[in-house]
Amino acid sequence: MKETIYSNLDRVREASRKLGTLSDSAINALLLDLADRIPENADEILDANRRDLERMDPDDPKYDRLLLDASRLEAIANDIRSVAALPSPVGRELEKRILPNGLRLKKTSVPLGIVGIIYESRPNVTFDVFSLCFKSGNATVLKGGSDAMYSNIAIVELVHRTLSDHGIGTDTIHLLPAEREAAAVMLNAVGRIDIIIPRGSQQLIDFVRGNASVPVIETGAGIVHTYFDASGDLDMGRDIVLNAKTRRPGVCNALDTLIVHRERLDDLAGLVEPLAGKEVIVFADEEAYPALLGRYPSELLKKAAPEHFGTEYLSLKMSVKTVGGLEEALAHIARYSSMHSEAIISSDPEVTAGFLQRVDAAVAYANTSTAFTDGAQFGLGAEIGISTQKLHARGPMGLRELTSYKWIIEGDGQVRP
Repeated sequence: MKETIYSNLDRVREASRKLGTLSDSAINALLLDLADRIPENADEILDANRRDLERMDPDDPKYDRLLLDASRLEAIANDIRSVAALPSPVGRELEKRILPNGLRLKKTSVPLGIVGIIYESRPNVTFDVFSLCFKSGNATVLKGGSDAMYSNIAIVELVHRTLSDHGIGTDTIHLLPAEREAAAVMLNAVGRIDIIIPRGSQQLIDFVRGNASVPVIETGAGIVHTYFDASGDLDMGRDIVLNAKTRRPGVCNALDTLIVHRERLDDLAGLVEPLAGKEVIVFADEEAYPALLGRYPSELLKKAAPEHFGTEYLSLKMSVKTVGGLEEALAHIARYSSMHSEAIISSDPEVTAGFLQRVDAAVAYANTSTAFTDGAQFGLGAEIGISTQKLHARGPMGLRELTSYKWIIEGDGQVRP
């Protein structure tokens, strides 16, 4: 398997070099054509997706991530159109100056090269990654999970047909076999893949980080908190908590732990009341549990144990932590956060400013839902993932985050003394 994959990756490298010859108009024309073909080929994609869904338990938190339907396909097509409408991130002049010796220096953006993505259960990622990488001049190597195998194959076949019809090499995007052995080869394909980005569970991210020789950008796992401050508006908080927890509980920006100021425990039942209608199970700490007892459905109310904090639930479950103020809230977040998305609900400008300045997260929110952590919502067209690290990129990774830069030096015969 290793030699076969390496041979395929060598063809991807050759295709990546040819991407630099494509004009912006040619790139955009292909993306717009692909977007139009998605609804036209919906039956083919959805049939493949149904084959994948039949192999997964509907109660599995990954089920919603795996699911495609007509509306989701239309949303994917619209995201691709949004990517096409954005300016190219390649060739931007980032810096320019002339040295005292007359050398002319220019720093310009360039593609990363070959971007490898290893991901679980999310066939939409296949479309998102291709559109962003193609627009930014990068070739793409994909390693999807076996649970989305049929969906990914159908999507890549559609992309290949579109590339071929536009006279562009199909090796611009390559889907590796679903077998686990392919992942090991991918993670160590130094010189054939320039960067690897894992998208999925913390377990997947830890595996990639621990086994990759190729440089890695970590994305994905979100252990998300929202702190309801002593000055928080109850009506606003109720709407925000409901949206952050239940809009799509299986995604990484969903709320996992509600932190509540001790002075607002009397309002806690009102704050979480709408969650009962969605059958959200609440794991309440020693102070929050009595405040909810008899005021939240008993079958949905549980006493929190240590393992209920620092957990990415990806389901209709949530923990509640009681604190005495901002310092305790920040300390709890610092202990358990994955540095993805963190929020405060507060009417106190000083407390809000302190939270936003000091919380260590890729995205920090005040008085709004963490559900907005998304490349499309940020105006990036789509996203490769949410980077939770601090090198190269942080937060939603869009087109610009898929570029590096090079220095261009022009002279008139200067030599260094």
